[in-house]
Amino acid sequence: MKGLGFERKGAFRHRRMTLVACLLLAGCTTVGPDFSAPKLQQGAAVLPSPPAVSDQRFDGAQAADWWRAYRCPSLDHLVQVAFEQNPTVAAAQASLIQAGEYASAVRSNLTVPSVDAQLGQTRQRISTAAYGLPGGQAYTFSLSNASVNVSYPLDVFGGNRRQIEALEAQHEMQAHLWQAARETLAANVVTTVVREAMLRAQIEETQTQVRSQSELLSLARQRQQLGALSVNDLAQPQTDLAQDRSSELALLQQLDQTRHQLAAYLGQYPAQHDLPQFRLEDLHLPAELPSVVPSAMLRQRPDIRASEAQWHAANANLGVTIAGAYPDLKLTGNMGAMALTPGALFSPASSVWGLGVGVVQPLFHGGALAAQERSARAAVDAAAAQYRQTVVDAFRSMADVLRALDHDAATEGAQQEAEQGQRETLRLTERQYQLGGVSYPQLLAARQQEAARRSAVAAAKGARLADTAAFFLALGGEPAMANGSASSALSNDHDTSGNP
Repeated sequence: MKGLGFERKGAFRHRRMTLVACLLLAGCTTVGPDFSAPKLQQGAAVLPSPPAVSDQRFDGAQAADWWRAYRCPSLDHLVQVAFEQNPTVAAAQASLIQAGEYASAVRSNLTVPSVDAQLGQTRQRISTAAYGLPGGQAYTFSLSNASVNVSYPLDVFGGNRRQIEALEAQHEMQAHLWQAARETLAANVVTTVVREAMLRAQIEETQTQVRSQSELLSLARQRQQLGALSVNDLAQPQTDLAQDRSSELALLQQLDQTRHQLAAYLGQYPAQHDLPQFRLEDLHLPAELPSVVPSAMLRQRPDIRASEAQWHAANANLGVTIAGAYPDLKLTGNMGAMALTPGALFSPASSVWGLGVGVVQPLFHGGALAAQERSARAAVDAAAAQYRQTVVDAFRSMADVLRALDHDAATEGAQQEAEQGQRETLRLTERQYQLGGVSYPQLLAARQQEAARRSAVAAAKGARLADTAAFFLALGGEPAMANGSASSALSNDHDTSGNP
């Protein structure tokens, strides 16, 4: 009996040593490739030569609230309201919280032992005949049990750690997508406000043209009544007036649609609240712009960071797939009590316990494991290619915006020069009219041309303001403007910048 007792004690100690060895092995091996952040190739640049915008300096880092550079308190307020009420940004934030909580739940399940309490009572009837005993007697009894069960996965080959790594990368991706949604929303609000201010300026100038053309038509009718003009001579003034009125109506429709779009960005119905009215004089062109550093773009653009996180997740999932071909070890244990009556459940004689280590080693799955690994490697290659495409698109959009700023500055300068020339022409025409050198219709025609020039200047100013917003977005957000430029969106009746 003494020898038997020694053997049982030694066997139990051997099992404990085996268990300790398995625990020491856990965490020492992590299969699958480790992910390293990609680096920009040597000498990468956005443009072969820097832009030459005279009144906008590229100096310093991007501010967090870049829209404040327009120095318009009403605009700042609208951006803040949009952040708080826009449904798409709220959905992105909820997805971020969901990804974080899910990663926390899986991390707890895979790294912390799970402990469950169990309490039960059963009523059973057994027969001695089932055990081959003579007599065939039956017994009915109740069995009460209470236990605590503990389970812990031994992550010997790092499959669980790779799974946690993948989920954390997906959480990071959602964080960058949320930031991209906010940046895009801010740029859309700024661009829409600029469009409204530009349309109001163009409407005023078009109304000036309509008034001048109405006077010209009225004078033509008076001359026709006096016999100085024929009925056919009235056709052109009538056509010009109809065209001017049609342009005014089209601009008014675009203004209504722009304000409706602005309300939608704020998460409101068009008639829900009174939105402030904006004019070009309320918006100031930002004079200091952040420096364009290619390596900084990789660190601060949410779309690039999100694509990198997606690549990281795919790489970690490859490790999970590779670990699936290795043994899976799990430690289980339970301790409790079992008795025929509830009163005796917690007596010393009713205590029971169990301890075990389970190992599952895949042997044959018909080639499924190898196919799963090839699929996971292809997913990593796809994510890497998508990341490279995202970086290429980011550099293209930034190059487009920088060139747009160049062209916008040149266009505004040319339009202002033309407007100044037309203003001087109008001044001379008014002087000649006072001296009797020109007729009143000629004076009205000069006023029309001067109003048209002012409308063109307003459009050029709007393009610069909008493309500056696109520049800020290209530095730190998902490009929302077609071809990286916002100026094209100003001339369209519908939203081309994308509702985030």
